[in-house]
Amino acid sequence: MFRDGHIHTTYCPHGSKDSLNQYIERAIECGFTDITFTEHAPLPKNFIDPAPEWDSAMDWNDLEPYLKDVEAAKKQYKASIRIRTGLEVDFIQGFERETTHLLNEYGSYLDDSILSVHFLRHADRYYCVDFSEDEFRLIAERFGSVEAVYTSYYDTLLQSVEANLGAFKPERIGHITLVHKFQRMYPCHVSFDDRIMAILQAVKKNGYSLDYNGAGTVKPLCLESYPPEHIAHSARSLGIPLIYGSDAHTAAGIGQGFDKIDFTLLEGSV
Repeated sequence: MFRDGHIHTTYCPHGSKDSLNQYIERAIECGFTDITFTEHAPLPKNFIDPAPEWDSAMDWNDLEPYLKDVEAAKKQYKASIRIRTGLEVDFIQGFERETTHLLNEYGSYLDDSILSVHFLRHADRYYCVDFSEDEFRLIAERFGSVEAVYTSYYDTLLQSVEANLGAFKPERIGHITLVHKFQRMYPCHVSFDDRIMAILQAVKKNGYSLDYNGAGTVKPLCLESYPPEHIAHSARSLGIPLIYGSDAHTAAGIGQGFDKIDFTLLEGSV
């Protein structure tokens, strides 16, 4: 079984206009037998998107049409590929109650989902950590250093793993080293492996899995998977399931980075 567990859609405002059918046909062409559409869940209504273009997630008005479109695609392609309905849900410090409400309302419609950290809180403001290299530079200035950004990211990530978000909390943690996206321009000179290991221990304790995300391998300022191979090996040694995700935002992005990861570590591999 070849699975891509992290795929976006035309409903993503920072993605493409490619149709669900284009994504699915590309997945079949690439040999995938199992995919999950994980569109960015709408942000809490009382949360202001800190991304400069306010394009981090789908609109609330698009959520139900998105769910219906994926369900229709499941039926259309049921003889060719397994399609799972999912969301990529943001963990936002201070908005746990609102996130739980979203999950309680829509969780029963989901087959699969991912919990990710994109937003960091500092001095009562929020910042989008992966928007652009220029924005990352600004964030590092506001936080005081690149190392301070990494500290905030991993602290927030651990909080996401340990948070009580109700019965429908996602059980896969998304791209746990996303903060490395601009590392070749803004390197971090401190090792965070001990902090990452603490996160892996929490993932293991809660019985969660990890998004083994290939998107970083095609980002020119990153050029490694999220997480990189040595961390993926540490996760596998703890018995944590790893599920490949392309994090595709275009149909052409399906399968990106798959040739750069250690696929022997994936869930179901021998």
